[in-house]
Amino acid sequence: MGNEIPMSTTLPSNRLVPAVPWYMWCAVLALTSIMIGGHWDISWHSSIGRDTFWTPAHMAIYLGGVLSGLAFGFVILYTTFSRAAALKENSVRIWGFRAPLGAFIAAWGGITMLTSAPFDNWWHNAYGLDVKIISPPHIVLFLGIYAIILGTLVLIAGHINRQPSVKARWLFLYVSGLLLTLLMVMLMETTSRALLHSSTPYLVLAALTPISLTLGARVTRLPFAATFVAGVYTFVNIALIQILPLFPAEPKLGPVYQHVTSFVPPQFPILLIVPALALDLLWQRTQGWSRWKTALVSGAVYTFLLITSEWFFAVFLNSPAAAKPFWGTIYLYYALPPQSYLARNLFYVYESSAQLWFGFFLATAAAVLSIRWSLSRASWMRAVKR
Repeated sequence: MGNEIPMSTTLPSNRLVPAVPWYMWCAVLALTSIMIGGHWDISWHSSIGRDTFWTPAHMAIYLGGVLSGLAFGFVILYTTFSRAAALKENSVRIWGFRAPLGAFIAAWGGITMLTSAPFDNWWHNAYGLDVKIISPPHIVLFLGIYAIILGTLVLIAGHINRQPSVKARWLFLYVSGLLLTLLMVMLMETTSRALLHSSTPYLVLAALTPISLTLGARVTRLPFAATFVAGVYTFVNIALIQILPLFPAEPKLGPVYQHVTSFVPPQFPILLIVPALALDLLWQRTQGWSRWKTALVSGAVYTFLLITSEWFFAVFLNSPAAAKPFWGTIYLYYALPPQSYLARNLFYVYESSAQLWFGFFLATAAAVLSIRWSLSRASWMRAVKR
C-alpha cells in the first residue's frame, strides 16, 4: 500500500483501444463551454458591468450545465430501465436508479449549476453589481461545476480501468486541466499580481493546485502528465489575453476609473507549469518511493519552484517591459481606482520578513499534505470500475 504503481510511458500495442463513449465527449464539450463562458462572464463584468442576465457569457455557462444534465440523465435512465445497457454490470444503485458513480455525481452537478442561475439573478437584483468571485450564488455555481468535473473524471477513470485507452487517458488529463483552471478562477482575487510578493497567494496555491497535477499524473501514468495539466490552464489564459481584447466593450455602470474600449482579459497565468514539470521529472525517478516520502519531497520541490519562479516573474510583470498586449498588464477593470496597487504596478506588502518566511513554511506544509491526499485519491481512482 505504501508504494505507487510505476507510471508506464506506453500501452501494449496489441491491445484493442476502445472508443470513448459519447457521453464522455458530451461532458468534455459541456465543461469547455462552461470554462469559456465563465471567463467571458468575468471579463463582461470587468469591461461592461452586469447589464442583464441574458448575456452570451451566461448562456455559454448554463449550456454546459444543460448538456451535462441531459447526457448523464440519459445514462442514468437508460442504464436503469434498459436490459441491454452495457453499463449495467458496471453501475451502482442510488435511490432505485442504476448508473456508474460518476454519472450520478455529474448529473447532480448539472442540476446544481442550473439552480444557481435564478439565485445569481436574484442576488444581483437585490444587491446590485457583484464584482466578487466568491459570493453565495457563485459558490453554488462552483460546486455544480466541480461536481461535473469530478463525475467526469470518475467516469473516465472507470473506463480506463475497465478498458485501457490512450485517448481516454488524454481526456482525463484535459479534464484535470479544466479542474485546475476552475481552481485558479476561484483563487483569482487572492493571486492578483499586486499580492505576489506576500505569502498568502503561495499558501493557497500550494494547498490546492497540486491536486489536479497529482491526479492527472498518477491516474493516467503518462509521461509529463502534470506538465500537460498545467499547460491546459496556461494555454486557456494566454489565449483569453490574446482574443478577448479583440472585441469592443464599453462600461455601462459606474464608477468608471479606467479607460476601457474592449473586453478585459484575465491576468497572465501563474507559472504553475514550472513546478509541474519538476514534479514530472521527479516522479519518473522515484516510482518506488512510499506515498509519504513522495509527498514530502514533492511538496518541498513544488513550493520552492513555485515561489522562486513566480516571485521574479511578478517583478517583470510589474515593470514597463511587460506593458504590452501579450502580457495583459495594460488591461484593467474599469472600476479599478487609479491609486490602487495593481493600477500603479506596485506590490502590496503587508508582512514582516518573519511573517513572510513563516507563510512560506506553511505553504510547503500545505503542498505536502495536498500531494499526500491526492496520491490516495489517485489510488482510489485507479481502482474504480463502476
